[in-house]
Amino acid sequence: MNDLKDILVIENGERAAGTFSAGEMAARLAGLRGRMAETGLDAAVFTSMHNIHYYSDFLYCGFGRPYGLVVTRERATTVAANIDYGQPWRRGGDNLTYTDWRRDNYFRAIRQLAGGARDIGVEFDHIGVGTLDKMKAALPDARFRDIAPDAMAMRMVKSAEEIALIESAARIADIGGAAAVEAVAPGVAEHEVALAGVDAMVREIARRHPESEIRDTWVWFQSGVNTDGAHNPVTARRLEAGDILSLNCFPMVAGYYAALERTLFCERASDAHLRYWRINCEVHERGLSLIEPGARCRDIAAELNDVYARHGVLDRRTFGYGHSFGVLCHYYGREAGLELREDIETVLEPGMVVSMEPMIVIPEGEPGAGGYREHDILVVTEDGARNVTGFPVGPEENIVRR
Repeated sequence: MNDLKDILVIENGERAAGTFSAGEMAARLAGLRGRMAETGLDAAVFTSMHNIHYYSDFLYCGFGRPYGLVVTRERATTVAANIDYGQPWRRGGDNLTYTDWRRDNYFRAIRQLAGGARDIGVEFDHIGVGTLDKMKAALPDARFRDIAPDAMAMRMVKSAEEIALIESAARIADIGGAAAVEAVAPGVAEHEVALAGVDAMVREIARRHPESEIRDTWVWFQSGVNTDGAHNPVTARRLEAGDILSLNCFPMVAGYYAALERTLFCERASDAHLRYWRINCEVHERGLSLIEPGARCRDIAAELNDVYARHGVLDRRTFGYGHSFGVLCHYYGREAGLELREDIETVLEPGMVVSMEPMIVIPEGEPGAGGYREHDILVVTEDGARNVTGFPVGPEENIVRR
């Protein structure tokens, strides 16, 4: 006799303290359900880490297994793998657990929760073709439509509780940056500098947010040619006097990302390096002044392009001038509708949180070679913007001498 079940309800231990208040989470679901009603959706099935976390406070670790959040007009229930046992219920509330004992039990759980729905919203920008095909087979009478743009629009304007969390994380990033700079010296390896920053941030997260899950905080610390890409991994290269450095601190607090990014130099900077660095700082400073309600993303990008063009380095840009913050990490989440790029029409409004992060790269072999990037976080207010990054910027502060 086989006693192994396809689907379980596991309530193990006590509920964890939520990242946000019950009222905050209820308001998010109410907003989602209002949009579902407007568009005629009976249910939404989220599969991404960012939307599941945003609406449930549960941040999954996929490791090859699918996860979900099924929101109907009455219930919101996560669908998680048995390998997590009671953690999804403790963190995210109502949960169905599917087991590995029979293939596609995940879809049986989805059917149990959304079986009566005729119009279902899914994330077309996340769900894979194979997963969607199996979901259609499990719910043959349902029509599937894209809910990702609506969910993104809701996430782009932050609540007061979200902004408070992001501001706390920004202060933690400053602490990580200071610890990393303390470790900079000729002969020290990139990874040793990165570890100093990570250790300081993790300890500060535990101090400030003791009820949160401690996970995913990292530092990219790059030197020399390794500064040419914003997301280049840390290496074991040892620093040399005269090196251009790129410091990137990313504290993760309950799935919410903050960032501090600065150009630094080890011991000294050449005249060519100083020229490019000052140009990028000029663009950064101008960009900070442009963040305000009513400003359009594409217009900000165009004006900053003009500054680079006046200095003859516009062709050295590598990406847009900034992006939104919130439920975001280097492997999940992105509010693509709120990026400071030439093709984005979004108008800034109070409650949005964006970065200002201009970057240029001078190729190897040219005087002043390397990547230059400065990054601050700004909260858009009713009458302007509040910069929540406190770390110093520019040549006067960030040539590290020992």
